[in-house]
Amino acid sequence: MTSTATTTVQPVLVLGATGKTGRRVAAGLRERGHTVREATRRGRTRFDWYDENTWEPALEGVRAAYLVDSQRADAATPLRAFGKLAVERGVRRLVFLSARDWVVPAGEEKLPGERAVRESGAEWTILKPSWFAQNFSEDPFFLSQVLDGELAWSTGQGVEPYVDARDIAEVAIAALTEDGHAGQAYELTGPRTLGTGEVAALIARATGRDLRYRPLTPEEFRRHATGRGLDGEYADLLNELFGWIAESRFGTLADGVQRALGRAPRDITDYVRETAGTGVWHP
Repeated sequence: MTSTATTTVQPVLVLGATGKTGRRVAAGLRERGHTVREATRRGRTRFDWYDENTWEPALEGVRAAYLVDSQRADAATPLRAFGKLAVERGVRRLVFLSARDWVVPAGEEKLPGERAVRESGAEWTILKPSWFAQNFSEDPFFLSQVLDGELAWSTGQGVEPYVDARDIAEVAIAALTEDGHAGQAYELTGPRTLGTGEVAALIARATGRDLRYRPLTPEEFRRHATGRGLDGEYADLLNELFGWIAESRFGTLADGVQRALGRAPRDITDYVRETAGTGVWHP
């Protein structure tokens, strides 16, 4: 894709700036010379989807915004109002982090949040990633399983094309700062599919530690997860997502990274090798 990058003193708003993608988006923007306004629920720029008093200060002078919604069932309602306000305040571009998982096979969007962004009046870009490779090192529950030497998931023998969060961030940065990405919905995956057991084997080889995959039924996983302190509602959500992996429902590769960045996506082995070197997988 041919595109032109622009750098101005007008800030780029990054919501969820401490999250897996948000902090990488913020850091990448700064490295490229852009002014960044990081917004979180407890940060210097406070932002809460359910407190409209926090919206105006976050939007002041902003030219583009990276949006991560609240993940609540009613998330589209504030997202729609926020998008309208953003456009009224002069925001030109909205880049929205959705998920590949939330699309039914026929292509109809389950999450109305995507429609809210599309209908905002801004130049919009939707990012629809598969499972993050970084979940294995940055999600507390999954990391604890790696440290314990066992991935106990209800994913059966299904496969998933894990995507590197750095690729997601780079696509977001391009969409926020370059021409040529408006109106695009990028499905973002890694370059190959892997089963949970294969990921466990990759981490084991890279760390020199024992790590195995123990397939569980959904009922077994719920008991296992809640027994380790996980909230029951979150365990149920994971079971739903794990069930889709078990079906290999989204076990196909997509070309979003190539279309957005003009290069192949990072392979999960790069992430595993680099992460193993940090020591995070050693208790």
